[in-house]
Amino acid sequence: MTTLATLRGSIERIEAHGDACTPGRVALGHADADATLQGGLVVGAMHEVFTDAGRQSAAATGFVAGLAGRVAARRPLVWVRQDFTEIESGALSMSGLAELGLDPRLLVTVRAADVDTALRTAADALACDALGAVVLEVWGEARQLDLVASRKLTLAAQASGVTGLLLRLAAEPQPSTAETRWIVRAAHSPPASSLMPAAAWSAWGAPVFDAQLVRNRHGPVGRWIMEWKCDECLFSKPAAYPQPVAAAPAHRPHQTPARARQRRAS
Repeated sequence: MTTLATLRGSIERIEAHGDACTPGRVALGHADADATLQGGLVVGAMHEVFTDAGRQSAAATGFVAGLAGRVAARRPLVWVRQDFTEIESGALSMSGLAELGLDPRLLVTVRAADVDTALRTAADALACDALGAVVLEVWGEARQLDLVASRKLTLAAQASGVTGLLLRLAAEPQPSTAETRWIVRAAHSPPASSLMPAAAWSAWGAPVFDAQLVRNRHGPVGRWIMEWKCDECLFSKPAAYPQPVAAAPAHRPHQTPARARQRRAS
């Protein structure tokens, strides 16, 4: 009971500290999401992103990369990955991150043998105020990522002002001291509209995410379809893509139903 009371007191002090001052925020670019977040994502705090295994992991990785690009503000980014995550999801693509608008020269990737090593590495990185953000990517249900570990990461982020992003793949959300918690899935990405119609079917569209905010310490929650603008490096509402409509053949004029029945009768 003493340990539980101490932990609850520590969490109350963290929340009191967060409410006593106005936290710095970075706008994501999506108007509705930023309004719900009261101006944007809080910096110098921990944020969680959850997703399912399989193809959704790529969408969540892209979403976290976008968040990191917004909060890092051209400062170095450390991405800590559990070895098993790379086995399941593949290695990070530097060219892919560059296409998302991030500078690979500012990215340091760390491969950790297990969850304990990943946690220690992320905590050490969060203590370095020269960084812009730290991403901790862990696969599966990791018992080490409990409320005590979340509290330590939050305190480290608050002390240094470095934003922490915890990416959980194939895991269920657990109690934590995170500022926000997101559940991210891939959304439909129409082809790039700037290309000719003949080639549009084969063109990559802009990254689009189904982002659900399920925890927000400073306000309500919500769910949005968010498109990542690679050139501007921000999220926005998806553009309205007109759907192509097949034209009538020029050599076969359209016939009214009455005219068609007359031809069949004759």
